[in-house]
Amino acid sequence: MERIDPKIFSTLFFSIFATLTGVGIVVPLLPVYAHNLGASGLYIALIFGGFSLTRSFFLPWFGRWSDRKGRKPFIVTGLFGYFLVAVAFVMATHVQTLITIRIIQGVASAMIMPVVQAYVGDITPMGKEGVSMGMFNMSAFIGLSIGPLLGGAIKDFFSLQVAFGCMGILALAAFFLTLLCLPPRSGEYIVISGYRPIPWRQLLIDRMIISLFFFRLVYATCIGIIWGFLPVFADMRFSLSGSAIGLLVMLGIFVSGLLHIPMGWVADRVNKRRLVFIGGLIVALAILFLSRAKGFWDLFAANLIFGFGGGISMPALMALAVISGNRKESMGSVMSLITIAHSMGMLFGSLCGGLIMDSFQLQNAFSVGAVIMLLGSVGFFMATRKSSAGD
Repeated sequence: MERIDPKIFSTLFFSIFATLTGVGIVVPLLPVYAHNLGASGLYIALIFGGFSLTRSFFLPWFGRWSDRKGRKPFIVTGLFGYFLVAVAFVMATHVQTLITIRIIQGVASAMIMPVVQAYVGDITPMGKEGVSMGMFNMSAFIGLSIGPLLGGAIKDFFSLQVAFGCMGILALAAFFLTLLCLPPRSGEYIVISGYRPIPWRQLLIDRMIISLFFFRLVYATCIGIIWGFLPVFADMRFSLSGSAIGLLVMLGIFVSGLLHIPMGWVADRVNKRRLVFIGGLIVALAILFLSRAKGFWDLFAANLIFGFGGGISMPALMALAVISGNRKESMGSVMSLITIAHSMGMLFGSLCGGLIMDSFQLQNAFSVGAVIMLLGSVGFFMATRKSSAGD
């Protein structure tokens, strides 16, 4: 392959964009919805934790099965599952029902993101890994940043049920798009080449793959801390409005998403390993700034810097993941491991921030996040120093 198939890539791009925009619309509203149904703090934690746990459990299975059975069946099934989840949200009247729905949503999510990323890896020509994954990941970051703003506006002008309905419409549109525009399973590159995954053990002892896993884990831990506790910090310390807090949460994701294409282009031309390391250091510095913020503009600057760090490191990291997936002939399995790291990091970041908030001062959660990110960045750079895959 000399170039990316534009029809397949565009279908995958817009499907993920639509799906994650729908998720972004709903997820920030779930705590309010659950609280209105009488949920305690523990139940709200279970609503979010149930999703992460089932997602992490099923990710390796679906990624590996897609290496053997093809990508399309898992993608279309997961997207239709998201549509059913949206319908269930509209009909839910009990907190326990919300927990069950989120558990099911975690299963559907495990069918989508890593398998779609693996599909993009399948159609990416050698030497174009950075720009390809940068363009694709932009769909996820932009969708997640636009979603919360749309969700807030829909809730203010209409209702929570309308927001859930919008999620369902977007998921259903993505389902039909992939069903009609992706080639049949027999037409996938993976099927044509007789693609077969290698044993898990060989992946788990690969230094580059494990290094990518742990870097993504610590990066997602920092995101979990920021998403979970920056709103609380901004409200308690500076009494910022809801719209100002929403802008801060969106800012880092949006900036990172915008940088994915140019930094993907850069990653194809310079040492990817060094880009991951430099981006990680910038992220660590940004989180440290959060702990020392004196007002809105300090928080704004810190989140802006956080977005730059993620925008530098993530395209290079995903390019290395594509290279590793091709090298091991297990693209779906490698992408599943990277997605598991993200899911586990988000969960760990939330738990870590909560424990620090209850035991110490809230701003200390950001300082701990900075230390974790710094150690993870240095550890990645040292562990991969003998690898040629970052060139």
